[in-house]
Amino acid sequence: MTKRHLLSTLALGGAAALALTGCTAGGADAEAETVANGDQKDLTIAVFNGWDEGIAASELWKAVLEEQGYDVELEYADVAPVYSGLSTDDYDVVLDTWLPITHQDYIDEYGDDLVDLGAWNEDAKLTIAVNEDAPVDSLADLAANADAFDNRLVGIEPGSGLNRVTTDSVIPTYGLDGMDYLTSSTPAMLAELTAATDADENIAVTLWRPHWAYDAFPIKDLEDPEGMLGDAEGIHSFGGKSFEENFPTLSGWLEGFEMDSELLYSLENAMFNENDSDDYGPIVEQWIADNQEYVDSLTS
Repeated sequence: MTKRHLLSTLALGGAAALALTGCTAGGADAEAETVANGDQKDLTIAVFNGWDEGIAASELWKAVLEEQGYDVELEYADVAPVYSGLSTDDYDVVLDTWLPITHQDYIDEYGDDLVDLGAWNEDAKLTIAVNEDAPVDSLADLAANADAFDNRLVGIEPGSGLNRVTTDSVIPTYGLDGMDYLTSSTPAMLAELTAATDADENIAVTLWRPHWAYDAFPIKDLEDPEGMLGDAEGIHSFGGKSFEENFPTLSGWLEGFEMDSELLYSLENAMFNENDSDDYGPIVEQWIADNQEYVDSLTS
């Protein structure tokens, strides 16, 4: 999908054409429409399917930037196509890169064409969670008690970094090969978690912090004595190949972007837990009104 709507130019040729369009010899073929601060007006934010913290942050920035005059489009996609698209300017930015573990493979592959705008949350953690009254407290004990969980471990998207870590590290290290590892989507996992909670049944799911599920469900993280899920990570914003050139002001805003987990939980809860609507615009507007001082600081 074409990301930018470029102004048409006259084919005048040579230096005259460059002067009329404002281009340089090494620049684009036409001048993009800009907002008052000089940034390109059209912005495409890539959003990982099912990653609620990224959805929340992206919806927040969409609302903030549209107030500044930007035209913002959120495009939902799986993880791998996002990084490929960033490297070719099909997307402008993604706000949900977990480092140094979960998405490191993609940064190794595409990082030379991307720009790291820094971490806005430092509390990200991959987990395996169970109901709080489950008969185990550690991944080391899960295999021996697999029957209590109907021999099922419920995962999320097959292309996710969490799935890769679970498949390549957690399952073989803790001998969970005898359990059925079910992958589909984050909404499907949450539906399974809801059903098990309502039925007062044991359940084991792949999850992560920060996530609103920790406020919505009586669950606990299983201990990871071998450290297969890694330490806490940072959630980074990554710009695409031409991001700094096209969005110098926004680049600075995102470099200064910080959001602690409690604040993020409150936004996620408002969007995904306290309201049934998937029309996030009015919900985010109300959250902004309730947190106006913080929101104003994002572009100060």
